[in-house]
Amino acid sequence: MDLVRALRSFVVVADERHFGRAADRLGIAQPPLSRRIARLEAELGARLFDRDSRRVELTEAGHVLLAEARDVLARWDRMITLVGKAHRGETDTVRAGVPPEVPGRVLAAILRAFADVCPGVRLDLQELTTAEQLPLLADRQLDTGLLHHPVDTVDLRLGPVVETPLGVVLPRADPLAARTELALPDLAGHGLVLFPRAAAPGRYDETLRTCWEHGFRPTTVHHARNPEFVLGLVLAGSGVAFDSGGVARKEPRVVWRPLRPEPLTWRMSFAWPATSPHPLAPRLAEVATEVLRSDGVSTVVPPGPVQPPRPWEVVYASGAAAVSPLAQ
Repeated sequence: MDLVRALRSFVVVADERHFGRAADRLGIAQPPLSRRIARLEAELGARLFDRDSRRVELTEAGHVLLAEARDVLARWDRMITLVGKAHRGETDTVRAGVPPEVPGRVLAAILRAFADVCPGVRLDLQELTTAEQLPLLADRQLDTGLLHHPVDTVDLRLGPVVETPLGVVLPRADPLAARTELALPDLAGHGLVLFPRAAAPGRYDETLRTCWEHGFRPTTVHHARNPEFVLGLVLAGSGVAFDSGGVARKEPRVVWRPLRPEPLTWRMSFAWPATSPHPLAPRLAEVATEVLRSDGVSTVVPPGPVQPPRPWEVVYASGAAAVSPLAQ
């Protein structure tokens, strides 16, 4: 049985609720259409339509198949289009999500590097958080995206994971600024400026859990998504912030100090749909990874399953009280 043809026929009948009109739309006679639907029902082992001389209605199984069939056919059509473009050398656009905090110089370097290896292909970078990218990847509105770990990667393939050790951004007037390096317990008594949890829940929870486990329990947690807003809150005394060093270079009134023995790292990787992916998604991941690792501090680790933290590990750290009241 030609499954794709059978599914297309099924969808038309479901839309028309009439075999005669559906046959006209498909350009075939009604008896062959009825036989096609009957074979599909036999293949699935379920009746898809309740029909009599006056009406055709979907069964419960038919409703389930209709939703799935539309998705399968959309993916099939996309796959045919992409394969044809790749065969003709016409794969002209890759849509990629990147987090808001990625520096402009890094974005420019990724664009230049990708243009060098894939001339004639437009890289459409879109500023999106990890949480915003996931549904767009699932709906195929993005071809690939740079995600913060830990994250649910079901139905996604991962490129190389870039791991970046973090330091502390604090006001130059803070007594801790006189030190050349800091440990997490040194930050006791300070608040924390952190990205909103909605942007990357897994990384947010992991960051707070690591702080608690290593002796830093922020007095408050203030949320900032834009690097400029992070700097403003740090300068205002709302708290310290974690960063790889780029944020502090924007403002002479703050300093960046490395954390030893590096208990905090942030991990990122490109991800793309596991089925019918854009043929250039893995290539972009390789190119962008080389750019991201060129900062002199980041390293690349082999991709593998990254499990999101369990809820009780987030809420309770080493038997301590709940973390969530801190997020004010």
